[in-house]
Amino acid sequence: MAQVQKQGVTPLVDMRDICISFGGVHAVDHVSVDLYPGEVVGLLGHNGAGKSTLIKILSGAYQADSGEIYVRGEKATITNPRDARALKIETIYQTLALADNLDAASNLFLGRELVTPLGLVDDDAMEAETRKIMAKLNPNFKKFNDPVSALSGGQRQSVAIARAVYFDAQILIMDEPTAALGPHETQMVSELIEQLKAQGIGIFLISHDIHDVMKLCDRASVMKNGQLVGTVDVDDVTDDDLLGMIILGKKPGAAAD
Repeated sequence: MAQVQKQGVTPLVDMRDICISFGGVHAVDHVSVDLYPGEVVGLLGHNGAGKSTLIKILSGAYQADSGEIYVRGEKATITNPRDARALKIETIYQTLALADNLDAASNLFLGRELVTPLGLVDDDAMEAETRKIMAKLNPNFKKFNDPVSALSGGQRQSVAIARAVYFDAQILIMDEPTAALGPHETQMVSELIEQLKAQGIGIFLISHDIHDVMKLCDRASVMKNGQLVGTVDVDDVTDDDLLGMIILGKKPGAAAD
């Protein structure tokens, strides 16, 4: 993947020296990561490494004990998910948080419904907007009137991504976006991510899958025991290098100590 040009570009997100403890355990211990427009940064590590906790601080689910977050160069205070959304940060969790009994349009506008001048929910307008954004994101999507429970994993992922993009997300957090998807569905999500990058959206991608990260990401930040092992350009490392960082907690070249 092409290396993102960072010189003179302000990061979309710059998390500096972030710390948070739970019951005396340092879940995130002085971690710094950043993200640039049109870039995908993979966050890798075993369960309990701290990657999800770090990203929950950015999404407003947790508050850091110390450290600073800058969004588009401005110091940000994120105390809850509403603060994050106001900063154009949207999270797509592995569970997708979709209402299974509702169709794509109802899910896209869930809690933010379009209404007619009389104050009634405007189903036609919501479907029209959903068709418009899906035509850009996933032109093959046709099941506009089916409940999302009837959709495939990749189609459900499309709906969740469409919702974030429609509401002008500039920073997207994706938690295991290809988990439990087959090869075709994974390819669909991969193409969606490429489109988002082309729009200048920055993506933090949490994953356990090294192959996913090698394929989808520009850089990878590896965490172990709450600390940052290091951040590497994906083009410069191998699968084994990343594996070594995850297991041994050492950057490539340092493992020979």
